[in-house]
Amino acid sequence: MLRSMYAGISGMKGFQTQLDTIGNNIANVNTYGYKKGRVTFQDMMSQTMTGAQGPTEGANGNTRGGLNPSQVGLGSQTGSIDTIHTQGNRQTTNRPLDLSLEGDGMFMLAEGGTGDIDTDGKAFNLDNVNTSFTRAGNFYLDSEGAIVNNEGKYLVGEPYTINQNGSNTAQNNVGIITIPEDAQSFSIQPDGAVSYVDVDGTPKVAGQIRLANFANPSGLEKLGGNSYRYTANAGEQIEGLGDLSIAGSDGTGQMVAGALEMSNVDLAESFTEMITAQRGFQANTRIITTSDEILQELVNLKR
Repeated sequence: MLRSMYAGISGMKGFQTQLDTIGNNIANVNTYGYKKGRVTFQDMMSQTMTGAQGPTEGANGNTRGGLNPSQVGLGSQTGSIDTIHTQGNRQTTNRPLDLSLEGDGMFMLAEGGTGDIDTDGKAFNLDNVNTSFTRAGNFYLDSEGAIVNNEGKYLVGEPYTINQNGSNTAQNNVGIITIPEDAQSFSIQPDGAVSYVDVDGTPKVAGQIRLANFANPSGLEKLGGNSYRYTANAGEQIEGLGDLSIAGSDGTGQMVAGALEMSNVDLAESFTEMITAQRGFQANTRIITTSDEILQELVNLKR
């Protein structure tokens, strides 16, 4: 009798976790670059009442059929809480630093202590900074002209050096892309190239935004602030420029400036799942109350 009560409790816990996940999805329906969560369930260990038996042949030559195992399940448990990295809808903003990715890939962000990152266009060593990844493409310029997100983390790319003769040269290393304060205008191309027109009206390249692409993006760990942290289950670790891709190559999507990727949460789907989870929770409470009533009947047998 107690098995049914504990099975009901396990079911309530599982559906509560699902409701928590659905509630978080609905709360982030307008969060840029948010990827919805999904809860899956699995059964718990079963108690075996009788084991399985194969067919047997009697002394008189008669064959007796086999028997299947008799098992009682002990409830359910949460199997996994997955992050679903499907494409969200695109919202046009016409703001040059709002970037949307049409396909796979993630923006790489970097932050470090004093001296770890220079904002003068120099490259840096990834081992000396904290890196994270995001699909939220709402970026800004800081006081030094570096491209950052709303938390001040730097957008990682390949910076270009301006030579004495005025030409541009790629640094062939990861770094911060900086747009000069006196630039007349700037734009970001579908391949991530950041170009600008200097004070003399000469077009130049500040750098190229690079994208990280993981074999298993669901293996990334959520950090909050629309960003993720690398884990070993996501795929190969980003160790340098060679591990980052130009937008539109190596299986990554192109970059669209003046637009943002919205959350991939479907409200109709979420509300349907919420109703299902609510009914499942209620059904498991009935298991507990019914088991309690039967136990009460057993107690009353004494009278």
